[in-house]
Amino acid sequence: MPLQIKNVAIFAKMHDPRCQGIASDLIQWLETRKCTPLVEPDLARLIGHPDTMTEEEIRDQAELVVVLGGDGTLISVARLFGGYNVPILGVNLGSLGFLTEITVDELYTRLELCLQSAPRVSVRMMLMVTLLRDGKPNETFHVLNDVVINKGALARIVDLETRINKHFLTTYKADGLIVATPTGSTGYSLSAGGPIIEPQMSCIVITPICPHTLTNRPIVVTDEAIISVTITASFDEKVYLTLDGQVGLELQEGDSVEVRKALHKTSLVVSRSRDYFELLRTKLKWGER
Repeated sequence: MPLQIKNVAIFAKMHDPRCQGIASDLIQWLETRKCTPLVEPDLARLIGHPDTMTEEEIRDQAELVVVLGGDGTLISVARLFGGYNVPILGVNLGSLGFLTEITVDELYTRLELCLQSAPRVSVRMMLMVTLLRDGKPNETFHVLNDVVINKGALARIVDLETRINKHFLTTYKADGLIVATPTGSTGYSLSAGGPIIEPQMSCIVITPICPHTLTNRPIVVTDEAIISVTITASFDEKVYLTLDGQVGLELQEGDSVEVRKALHKTSLVVSRSRDYFELLRTKLKWGER
């Protein structure tokens, strides 16, 4: 059967020494199957791969992306490939991740199937985040997991005026607020008391972080909602916007953060032998004493 996929991008968790050997073996494996490995620039330099390419060139040519690392590495790659509709195969080098659910032992079996036919994917919604300063758009980002607004290290709370489709919801007096996708519901939102949402659902969850009012609870809204959060008072304390736990910037009093469903989506290659609920049981250790 002829190969359906020819160009395979390779990204890796750079500071994990295991990635170098696995990536080198993967490149050789792909080349024996007449595939072209597209190696991210930093990894190419690290392992001495001769064909260096820019990230832009890789995005334009890739038909499949292999990510060696954990969920954090995959999330950063998902943002990079937002809007390119390229399936991403996440290989976890340790225990199973919520996103990188393929183990190293399963890599070549799963990859062989991907090369021969259309891979089984789970399509995940992303969020578009716009920072408005003085009422004008300042910066725009895309995230797969979550958007977090939180205060600095001191114990004072921050006031966050929150609106949904311009309708006033409440002013959260809290340590912060999380706006998450279903994919991100098992991340920071879960640890803050938010619900677990099946990842292919179309909705957005809003979870306050340590709210001063105990009746404030997480709320799930439709994916058509436009959520606006304004910093109305920070008590002279620094407040930060963090995107997917990886990109951050300082906010000012009066800034607004607008969150809505992005046009971009992420397609994750999933195991044919392991379902999402098995993954939940494994990661959260349900049924264990």
